[in-house]
Amino acid sequence: MLTSTTSADRASQWSSVFSSVLSLGRYPLRDHEKSDPQGRDGRCQKLLPHLIKGKEDDLNEADTVQRIIKMFEEVLGFDAMTEMSRETQVKDKYVDVAIKLDGATRLLIEAKAAGVILRDRHIEQAQHYAAEGNMPWVILSNSVTWNLHHLTVEEGIEHIRVFSLDLSVDPIDQAAELLVLPHRQAIKKGELEEYWEHHVALSPESTGRAIVTEGSLKLIRREIRRREGDLIDEEDLVKAIHAMLSTEAREQIGPPRVRRKSKSRTRPIAAVESTPKAPNTPAAAMAPGPKPPEIKGPAA
Repeated sequence: MLTSTTSADRASQWSSVFSSVLSLGRYPLRDHEKSDPQGRDGRCQKLLPHLIKGKEDDLNEADTVQRIIKMFEEVLGFDAMTEMSRETQVKDKYVDVAIKLDGATRLLIEAKAAGVILRDRHIEQAQHYAAEGNMPWVILSNSVTWNLHHLTVEEGIEHIRVFSLDLSVDPIDQAAELLVLPHRQAIKKGELEEYWEHHVALSPESTGRAIVTEGSLKLIRREIRRREGDLIDEEDLVKAIHAMLSTEAREQIGPPRVRRKSKSRTRPIAAVESTPKAPNTPAAAMAPGPKPPEIKGPAA
């Protein structure tokens, strides 16, 4: 548990680092932010101790939602009057908070009481909201812990936790880089989607399958032979790499096997018999001419 002194110190550090991250991202202040004499640093520094205190006091869900809305308004740049909706209905379901930009819902927020330890199963309700409304982004939060989930509905509903951060204990630099992703300007500029593409590219499934392709294995075998003097069999190398990975990574990659390039099949072209035509030959020249006169010999 953080004391009031350490909480205030952390809030001061947070506000400075987060403001710097926003400045690097070139996110301009909006009109309602410019009119606030506290500025970004002051708002973040003022709000964070209340979030941490709420967790210590085990605030109920309704009060936690109020603090989350304050976070989106005062720190993440949204207008609470026009861009945030409470208890939004998606078909026959309701979501705690919906974030809208340019008339379209871009992000759903599922809130839990401040003292609740967040679990992935808590996203089940929100994922139905998101799937029915075709919305890929959901934040699950108790105001101190923030989990960002990405949803796909191609073959059933599947959600992947993209990141999880804790405002009270995580390294501030790292957490600030993540918390800026749901900032209003970041969403408008498509940075959330860019981060998702980067996340997928560096996932165990993507990197693991890249390692066990023929080309990669060839380079690894060559290096092992240079260093150890032993030419390793491809299949043995794949099994060794597979054994190095975590259980989660092995499940994503699938069984150990060499991923070979598929050979394209060329269909044979049937031979067509034809009489070649002389190039640039007029049609009249090709027509048969008159028969020559028959020459008869002397009569016997």
